Amino acid sequence: MGAWDLLLAGLVLLLGLCGVLLPGVPGSWLVWAGVLWWALKDPRPVAWWVSVGATAVLLLSQAVRWALPPRRLRAGGADARLPVYAGCGSFLGFVLLPVVGAVPGFLGGIYLHERLRLGRRGEAVAATRSAMRSGGWSLLTELFACQLVAAAWLGAVIWG
Repeated sequence: MGAWDLLLAGLVLLLGLCGVLLPGVPGSWLVWAGVLWWALKDPRPVAWWVSVGATAVLLLSQAVRWALPPRRLRAGGADARLPVYAGCGSFLGFVLLPVVGAVPGFLGGIYLHERLRLGRRGEAVAATRSAMRSGGWSLLTELFACQLVAAAWLGAVIWG
């Protein structure tokens, strides 16, 4: 696989990760399409195993999301910047404390946003709980699954 094809597949994955945070953008589909495109262009066994694993993880995340309440962050009082803070926190947590840091990073990003918006600690904690109940868990599930797939793809590209 050429460097340009690899770069384009990585950009599709990045677009999918950002698309998870935007309403109406099929983020997990873009992540899956980027991995599938890479596997079709680079037909090594590791590419196919990552593709199969990505399919399984994303299907499992969709099943979990269907069991959770629908994403209605706006109805819960969240503004447009909340997913950006949550996504940045999740990314930092995922990088600083690999894999498991994504969840506390996500919650920390929401808390930081609410603390800056509301000012008080108690109100920020209550608003964070409200945001998680009104769709935050669904968003976290999809984002975490896409981060796992992107990390597996990056690991396979670097070491594979």
